[in-house]
Amino acid sequence: MTESESLHIVCPHCHTTNRVRTVQLGSAPDCGSCHRPLFTGHSTALPDVTTFDRHIARNEIPVLVDFWAPWCGPCRQMAPAYEQAATQLEPHVRLAKVDTEAVQALGARFNIRSIPTLALFKGGREVARQAGAMGAADIVRWVKANGAG
Repeated sequence: MTESESLHIVCPHCHTTNRVRTVQLGSAPDCGSCHRPLFTGHSTALPDVTTFDRHIARNEIPVLVDFWAPWCGPCRQMAPAYEQAATQLEPHVRLAKVDTEAVQALGARFNIRSIPTLALFKGGREVARQAGAMGAADIVRWVKANGAG
């Protein structure tokens, strides 16, 4: 990418799409709408289908989604590792979470049969999937092995 190239990045707070120059990705860019950081080192909760679709379709960086449920022991066990992976993968990968109990339509749409399940999206399409809890290093390694980060 050249210095003048830019990417669309969806704000994790107000979900507005921003245009960010690639050279500014690592410089803690702020949202042009709500003025909050575009990258926080934490995962982004996607509370409904509309928000999920916006992040998957509009982000021009890969999006890693953790499909989980609050009653799931392995999901809760993996949560700190997922947050740790966010600090290592941002700003080159957006990490997001979908509560399959609250947004059952997404679990059904993506045929999620076990949780936690990680799904990696690039260019609006799912490119890789992994079921089961993983540690932070394994999450980062898996994302990089699948061409992101």
